[in-house]
Amino acid sequence: MSLSIRNQLPGTVTAVNPGEAMATVRIRLSGGQDLTAAITREAADDLSLTAGTEVRALVKATEVSVATGRVEGLSIRNRLAGTVTALTTGDAMASVRVAVEGAELTAAVTREAADDLGLSVGVPVVALVKSTEVSLATA
Repeated sequence: MSLSIRNQLPGTVTAVNPGEAMATVRIRLSGGQDLTAAITREAADDLSLTAGTEVRALVKATEVSVATGRVEGLSIRNRLAGTVTALTTGDAMASVRVAVEGAELTAAVTREAADDLGLSVGVPVVALVKSTEVSLATA
């Protein structure tokens, strides 16, 4: 199966915390950073997720935000430190490639935001992704 989702991060499930309707799933990415996915409990059961399950975390580029400084006071759980490796700008939008340990992410942000943040190749950033925006796939 081919997917249009740009961000496909390989990792291993380290914990599954099932709730009544939703489950949180902790994933250790291949580079060592942790990611949390909040998916339906039914999906977690259908995928037979347990500690040790190999997964791909899928995140649309439009669901990745970028910060250039320390981030505090946010409910966003996923904060992946990285460095801008490429920046492509258009009239309205910008595509930002961010290298994080063991993976690379693409963020789609407004050109105005990219300009305001002073984004360019080599700038250290934090990629932010809400756990509810992370989908999981197994092999």
